[in-house]
Parts: sequence; structure tokens; C-alpha cells
Amino acid sequence: MSENAMNTRAQLNDGPPAEEQYTAQFERTLGKFESFAVAFSFISITTGLFSTYGSMLTSSGPIGIWTWPIVTLGTILVALVFGLLASKIPLSGFSYQWASRLVNPVLGWWFGWASFAFLSIVTVAVDYGLAQVALFPLLGWEYSASAGALTTLILILVQTALIIWSTPILTKINNLAVGAEVVAVFGLIIAIGVAVAFFGKGNTSNLLSTGIVHSDNYYGWLGPFMLSGLLGAFTLVGWESAANLAEETHNPKQVVPKAMVNAVVVSGVLGTLFLIVVSLGLGDNVAELTRSSAPVADVIRMTLGETFSKVVLVVVCVAIFACGLVIMTSNSRLIHAMARDGRLPFSEKLSVVPRPTGGPLWATLLACVVSVGIVLSFYSSPDALTQLLGAATLFPALLYSGTVVLYIFTRHKHIHHPDDFTLGKWEWPVVVGASVWLFVEMCVFIIPSDFRVAQMYVLASMLVGVVVFAAVWLRRRKQLERMPPLGTYL
Repeated sequence: MSENAMNTRAQLNDGPPAEEQYTAQFERTLGKFESFAVAFSFISITTGLFSTYGSMLTSSGPIGIWTWPIVTLGTILVALVFGLLASKIPLSGFSYQWASRLVNPVLGWWFGWASFAFLSIVTVAVDYGLAQVALFPLLGWEYSASAGALTTLILILVQTALIIWSTPILTKINNLAVGAEVVAVFGLIIAIGVAVAFFGKGNTSNLLSTGIVHSDNYYGWLGPFMLSGLLGAFTLVGWESAANLAEETHNPKQVVPKAMVNAVVVSGVLGTLFLIVVSLGLGDNVAELTRSSAPVADVIRMTLGETFSKVVLVVVCVAIFACGLVIMTSNSRLIHAMARDGRLPFSEKLSVVPRPTGGPLWATLLACVVSVGIVLSFYSSPDALTQLLGAATLFPALLYSGTVVLYIFTRHKHIHHPDDFTLGKWEWPVVVGASVWLFVEMCVFIIPSDFRVAQMYVLASMLVGVVVFAAVWLRRRKQLERMPPLGTYL
């Protein structure tokens, strides 16, 4: 094969021509499964369902699980739209890069800041969830606000060290965790299903029960049933992390979009089955388990016994830990991408990547410090997990909505290439469907008073962003005004 032919093949496999790319600082170590695993691990249905099932019982009762398939369908549509953009501009920083190159760097900066705020809060939410709903029940410890905060701090520090140390090691841990999580979820679905069907340890009426929640206006606009959408809206997020690691992925233009969509589909199917058997496994103890801090762990113990539940909780702890690890990794790559363009204070430090097989040192440390600060602000709050879940749900809804709007208004700038991911005649139906779903989701998380704390976190984060943006504008205005070349990304 000639040298020109080899260069052409390399471009098709790994992105645009070298002269139109950033200087490679990371090694491409992610294949199809690894890219899927990153997206699947960020979603982590065990993380989401163990963390939010109790909140759903309180707000909506067991019947609230039927919002999960609805959220799954809406999220698949959004992921398909993201896939179109990820294929056009396969760079770390995802929506930050897309908005910067399709509109202007200032808008891109705000997309990046919102993504940074989301990833910072969701790192803390996931690690809090690991402590409260898995690790403490596994060890038989009584949960308290201070103990949960201290455990979360330790988890964040360990994850930071792993990210800086080695991306290949991090990938191996994540692959192992994903495999273990899939096996564990399948095992639980079968085991709890058998216990319910053949040993009388369940109650089928739970699937249509509102539990302790009054049925007045239950199915009305923004009633309890709609509020249970938090279950899926918190869990089925983060699949776009595959796009954030595009520069470390082989053939990202095709691999990344499919990885994101497949991760949502697999998570949606497994999550539906898991929610059904867990709700059946509540038996006649719905009211009692609604007051539990870890109802899913309690159902596993009641239906399968103490020993089996301990084994499962070990796997769940590994899966949730990997989820937090992937989230912080994604955050470090976002910070690095913005710093590489000179659009953050101390960009020279934050863009440093000491080794191509390791993480960006100072960017990862910044992600760690911000997450630690969030933990300290919730240190004495006994309701920290619930508040964190709300904040970690509203931000992605805003980001997804903004990105879909971005796609609609910049689609005319896209130039088709043979290796692009496309939807053909289904493109506009998908875009319209995603828009409708996001409008409903935004209404659910903005209008009800239940999410005022989440809204205050978003507002406070954006006000901090105003201060940081002002500092960047005063010191690095040229970088904010310079439009990156579009090259062959479009």
C-alpha cells in the first residue's frame, strides 16, 4: 500500500487530516467496546436506580417505574442527534467544541462551563450514592451525613489518582466494572424474578400501586407520575462521555455515535426489567421500604437472603465507583479541551498532559478540588443525596436542550462526508421527537417547587461562571474571539 493510501486510511479511521487537528496528546486506546463501556458506565443503571428508586417511592410510589420506558425513548432520540454532531466534530469537549465551531467561541465557552458544572456535581452525587445506598449497607454501617461526606471525599481522591496515573488501567477497571454490572443486573433480574414467581416473595399489585402517595391528580400535568421521571432523567445521562473521549477513540466518527445510542438502549432495556422485579420484590412492605435509605438493597436482602445480597452489593459498589471514575475522567478532558484553546485561567497549566497514556494532571486536580468543595458544602446535610440528584438532573436537561437547538440552527453549515454517521430520512422525525421530549422534561424540572434547590445550584454555578468568564475576557480576549478553523470536521 502506498504512503498516500495509508495516510488516507488513517484519516478515515482516526479523524481529520493531521494539519487540521490539534497536536495529539492522548493515545488512541479506545475501540468499539471501550467506547460503549465509557458511555454505559457513566449511565450505570445500578448507580441511578439504587440512588433514585427511594426518591421515586416517596414522590410517586412503585407505579412511577413506568416513566422509565418513556424517558428511555426520549433519551434515544436525543442521543441520535448528539451522534450527528459527534460524527461531524470528533473532539474532546463535545458540546463546547460543537458550539465554538458552529456558532462562536463565546457561546461554546458557556456550553463548556455548564458541562463542567454538571460533571462536577454529578461526580459528587454518584460517590454520595455509592456511600449511602451500597457501601454502608454492605458493611452494615449506620449512615450519617458526616460519614457519607467523609467517604465521598476519600472516593474522589482515589478516583483522581487513578485518572492521573494511567488511562489504560482506568479503561481496564471500567471494562471489568461494566462486565460485572451487566452480569449482576441479569443475575438479579432472574434471581428476584424466581423468588417472586415461585417462592411468594412479591406482590404483583405493586406494579400499579401509588404506595403512600395520594392519587389526587396523580396523572395530571406535573402530577406525581410525571415527577417520577427523575428516576430515568437522572440515570440515563452521561452517555455523551463517549464523545468527550473521541480523541482517544479509533474511528470516532462512526464508533462514538453508535456507542452512545447503544449504551442508552441496553441501559433502558435492562433498567425496565430490573425495576419490574424490584417493585414486585417490595412485597407487602411498600410503606416501610419507602422510608428506607436504601430500599433496593433491602429488597435484595429480603428476597435473596443476606449472603447473596452482600455479593451483589460488592459488584454494585464496583460499578458505582467506575461510574464516578468515568465522570471525573470526562470532566478532566473537558477542562483540558477548554484550556488547550486558552479559554480558562491558568490555561498553560490546565492543558498539560505529562504522558499520552495518562490524564491531564492539573485539569484532573481542578476537577477534584471543585468536587471536594461541593462535598464540603453538603457536609452536614442529611438530605444531601436527594438535593444532589435534583441538581445533577436539571443541568443535563439544559445541556441536551441547548445542544439540540444548536443542531437545528446550524445544520445548514454541515458538509456531508462519506464516513459521517447519518440518519437519512429519519433525521427530522428524530430531531422533532427529541425536541418535544426535552420540552416536556424541562417543564418537569423547572416548574414544580420540588426542584428549587437544583435550580439554585444551577443559578449559583452560572453566576460563578460570569466571574470566571469576565476574568478570561479581560486576560484572554483574543482566544475568546478567535474562531477555530472548521477544516473537514463539517
